[in-house]
Amino acid sequence: MKRIKTVFLTLAVFSILHLSAAEYKASYFGIKSNGTTLNTTSIQKAIDYIHEKGGGTLVFYVGRYLTGTIELKSNVHIVLREGAILVGSTNIYDYNIEEPIFMPALVYANKASNISITGKGVIDGQGAEVAYNLVDQVHKGIVEDKLQLDRPATRRPGGIYFRECNHVSISGITIKNTAFWVQTYDQCENLRIDGITVDSKVFWNNDGLDIVDCKDVVVSNSFIDASDDAICFKSHDKTKRCENIEVRNCVARSSANGIKFGTVTSGGYKNIRIINNKVYDTFRSAFTIATPDGGKVEDIFVDSLYAYNTGNAIFLRIGTRWNKDKQGTIDNVTIQNMYAEIPATKPDAGYGYEGPIEDLPRNVSPAVIYGIPGVDINNVTLRNIEIVYPGGSNPNYAYRGTKPADLDSIPELIDSYPEFSNWKELPAWGLYVRHASNLTLENVTFTAKEKDYRPAVVFDDVKGATLSRMQYNVPGRGKDLIRHKSTRIIQK
Repeated sequence: MKRIKTVFLTLAVFSILHLSAAEYKASYFGIKSNGTTLNTTSIQKAIDYIHEKGGGTLVFYVGRYLTGTIELKSNVHIVLREGAILVGSTNIYDYNIEEPIFMPALVYANKASNISITGKGVIDGQGAEVAYNLVDQVHKGIVEDKLQLDRPATRRPGGIYFRECNHVSISGITIKNTAFWVQTYDQCENLRIDGITVDSKVFWNNDGLDIVDCKDVVVSNSFIDASDDAICFKSHDKTKRCENIEVRNCVARSSANGIKFGTVTSGGYKNIRIINNKVYDTFRSAFTIATPDGGKVEDIFVDSLYAYNTGNAIFLRIGTRWNKDKQGTIDNVTIQNMYAEIPATKPDAGYGYEGPIEDLPRNVSPAVIYGIPGVDINNVTLRNIEIVYPGGSNPNYAYRGTKPADLDSIPELIDSYPEFSNWKELPAWGLYVRHASNLTLENVTFTAKEKDYRPAVVFDDVKGATLSRMQYNVPGRGKDLIRHKSTRIIQK
């Protein structure tokens, strides 16, 4: 907790310092607000000029400012006043798609310090038009890019991409309609994101917020609605990790996962706090930790997470997707004071870019904690949890038994993309745990609204499960609510 308070204080001092810098109106540099003049060169000239003068603030007032890629530099702060819209060009060649950086973007920064984008204005990437124009160029053979289901893999520009930057503040703004990940902060330190709105559902892979191998980060008071993972931690570099991060008072909606660690997890995550957040209308899991690439996950604390109309509540998974010589680990995860409601129907139905229609049959899945043979998920505590399921699973539609042979027949799928639906039918309706040790369930309630043919909880190869004050509410089934194999259970 002391470490998080230090991050808040550092970022608060940074915010006060940058507000005292010289201010420059965008119009001073000939930047036009008519929505048709391409301002890329003039905006970049303004940024360069302010940077060369030792720093200051570039202020955009009411209007539409059309631009391609601009690079934010040290000690330069962009303020978008209410009514100011930074509009992305629809011409793919106005973006930095050929430069040797990880990802093209409308606004990017590389090794910059003391930078910010603040205000009540908007960044609009016009992502649908940009993406389809890029697809057109790929089809014509002008741009080389690998297509995945007719989606370009690497050239689509995001909204913001900051790499190896220090003392970064993003606050107040709205970011919408990008062609790729909305905002990515890669190996940045001392980052604060506060009071922003993300509304990006116009194309595939619209992650709302990606924090990649960053250190000392606070994300607060923000609303994120995205067609892909809403709030996502990643680790692309096996020598780095996400560390000392807090996400507090945010609301997330996604046609993938609400709050997710992974999937790319080469290095790992340590000391991450997820406090008082809400997730709704989310296709996959409200909360996910996936380490299929050798990364080490430790000291994760989730408190007061409320999830409504989400496909799954909790999914923790170790795998061996890309790493063949190193297995990932998950150790010391606490999830407490959580409430989740799981629907019988598709939770993101009706959104522009829904999650995929699954290859069924599968009844509604339980929460899942799943290690791999020989590598347990270790020291997980679920405390003061209530998960409400629809129940009503039909054994004639999809069936999974709980006899030892039935449990042994569940495939490990250790090199598959980690999603709770991969196994089709699982043998429990509330919680399924396999390959874990030192698991604690305290005051956990599982409720099924209708009768379910499966038991509430199934443990398989769990080396110590301590259960206290457990409740199972399901019509027509008063016993046989826990099944286990190769498991030691301590009832309190």
